[in-house]
Amino acid sequence: MNTRILVFFCLLITVLLITGFAQAQQPKKVPRIGYLSSVSVELARIEAFRQGLRDLGYVEDKNILIEVRSGEGKPDLLASLMAELVRLKVDVIVSTGSPVTRAAREATSTIPIVMTQDPDPIGNGFVASLARPGGNITGLSNLNRELGGKRLEVLKEVVPKLSHLAVLGTSTFPGNTQNLKETERAGEVLGVKLQYIDVLDRQNTETAFRSVVKGHAEAILTLGGPVLNNQRTRVVELAAKNRLAAMYTIREYVEGGGLMSYGVSVTDLDRRAAIYVDKILKGAKPAELPVEQPTKFEFVINLKAAKQIGLTIPPNVLARADKVIK
Repeated sequence: MNTRILVFFCLLITVLLITGFAQAQQPKKVPRIGYLSSVSVELARIEAFRQGLRDLGYVEDKNILIEVRSGEGKPDLLASLMAELVRLKVDVIVSTGSPVTRAAREATSTIPIVMTQDPDPIGNGFVASLARPGGNITGLSNLNRELGGKRLEVLKEVVPKLSHLAVLGTSTFPGNTQNLKETERAGEVLGVKLQYIDVLDRQNTETAFRSVVKGHAEAILTLGGPVLNNQRTRVVELAAKNRLAAMYTIREYVEGGGLMSYGVSVTDLDRRAAIYVDKILKGAKPAELPVEQPTKFEFVINLKAAKQIGLTIPPNVLARADKVIK
């Protein structure tokens, strides 16, 4: 072989070896996830999301990074916090509710967004359809149209003579109208008259309970949403003060001293959100990942709260509870 050709091939092999070695030595990019909550970050929810990632083989600060941010119940902070996550060039944004998803949608049309929950993804304009979202947003919906009726059925079992119920909701919150309709249908079947009270901001909470008392309601049922959820400690206090049986949408009310809750397991939704993140990091497009419905529900009872208002929970109702706080 010609000496020049031999030297050329030797040099070429050397260059290829050096290049391959250099590439092998370059650290792989660790994906960065932005997790934003509109209220104070609930440890149970973020831990459920982290556990979901661990179940899929991710180790935080090793092969995945999570940037956690909280709006602390101040809607005006969401835009700036979302802008911060966009500047960090996160690979996926995880949103914990409608206000956060809306802020994410306004901040970016390219970074994939995974909803951990939303009562009406189509009505909110986040996705074109549940089967084919069509944009950069996908995830989970927490809407179950049967929940309003089931909550009232259980409340009626606990308070058999219930005839007048105050329903607290926020009309501007997505899903409120549908949930109210389902509750009204159940009320007609069970012979319970409903008094709907619109709670539009935190200042309305005290006024709402004055209306409850004035209307001679025997119990309350909440429809959920950030306005009420951010005021859940006060809502629970006012219900107890007025000796009202109460049914809430999420277990945090009951863990904070409320009587009962029946609803979607939000921690299960956060855990399942990790599956979406994993699929997206592996190349799946949000536009083609169907939005999933809730599959796990939980019924929680607080016996201390029942005793405080002089209420006895029937044994057959207690037997169905997923958790009883004594």
